[in-house]
Amino acid sequence: MSARSKGARLWIRRARRDPEGHVTHVATWIIRDGEHQEGTGCGVNDRRGAERALAAYLTRKHLAQATVKGARHPSQTPVADVLALYARDIAPRHSRPRETAQRIKMLLAFFGDKTLADINGALCRAYAAQRSTDAAARRELEDLRAAINHHRREGLCAEIIEIVLPEERPPRERWLTRTEAARLVWAAWRYREIQKGTATDRRSRRHVAKFILLSLYTGTRAAAVCGAALQPMPGRGWVDLDRGIFYRRPAGRRETKKRQPAIPLPSEILTHLRRWKRRGQRFAVEWNRQPVKSVDKAFAHTVRDAGLGADVTPHTLRHTAATWLMQAGTDLWEAAGYLGMTVEMLHERYGHHHPDHLSGAKNAFSRHRYRHRMKATEHEQTVIDVGKKR
Repeated sequence: MSARSKGARLWIRRARRDPEGHVTHVATWIIRDGEHQEGTGCGVNDRRGAERALAAYLTRKHLAQATVKGARHPSQTPVADVLALYARDIAPRHSRPRETAQRIKMLLAFFGDKTLADINGALCRAYAAQRSTDAAARRELEDLRAAINHHRREGLCAEIIEIVLPEERPPRERWLTRTEAARLVWAAWRYREIQKGTATDRRSRRHVAKFILLSLYTGTRAAAVCGAALQPMPGRGWVDLDRGIFYRRPAGRRETKKRQPAIPLPSEILTHLRRWKRRGQRFAVEWNRQPVKSVDKAFAHTVRDAGLGADVTPHTLRHTAATWLMQAGTDLWEAAGYLGMTVEMLHERYGHHHPDHLSGAKNAFSRHRYRHRMKATEHEQTVIDVGKKR
């Protein structure tokens, strides 16, 4: 196999010596790409640095190819070029660019040596089959579709390439009753850390209890709850404790499909937040005075201790808030605005919990029966009246 067919890769350039045997150039990692060679500046013991240099080289190479003027045929358009353009132009503007970058990395591992002409339904299904879940594959393939569409809008490929997505899972119906929610909060608040088989006084899950309370009272997604500060901070949502307003979306961050409108806080949770700040907290959910990035692991342990099933996740708290709002008979428009979703989505997923859901249809049977009885009574009265006249 020729060097050209192998593509860009790392190669160790051996140390060079003078005629007397002294080392003049130490061994280093270099990048070989066909006939082209390029140093990484990394010694043989710095494999990680060499891999970063290779990744940077590939990004430069694919960006240069992706931005060649004029549309190319799909067979002449590497998927790597398309993803590189997307990573440069679009991904940095996402609300969580690091997560987008990780998804692009997963796509490159599978599609990096392929062209747009190779993409079809079978290839998309093959990608989904080797991923951990259909949900993960679907989200990553959505990024690939967005990257291809961006590439086409830039005038770099005139043909439409279809991405076949795995079927979307039906929305989860799990929500907590108030009794279950109370059990969950108390399991987190009362938890005492076990060390060498003995319960200590270390209460290491109280931050989970605070996460649960704020999630239940606001229906806010887990990432926004964990990122919320108790005073204005750059790059973070925050709670205005004087006015009782939760600014879920950080100032300056663009709005996405997962909308995060500012909302007024119920007095119950606002009282808790004010007390937590008086006790020195800077963030709504913190550990060792630092914001918590994720509560997934501790939350799962708390769910188990509360005797609830594994189907209860942090996102279940958002489902629960939406369900409780509907059960309370909240106006659909106000509930949708509070939760940051469309009225249509709220009605489709949670509308059946509303006490007025399809009440017109339900009551129609009663009205029909009442009218039938009234007509029967009127008929009987008519018969009686006629008999009297005779």
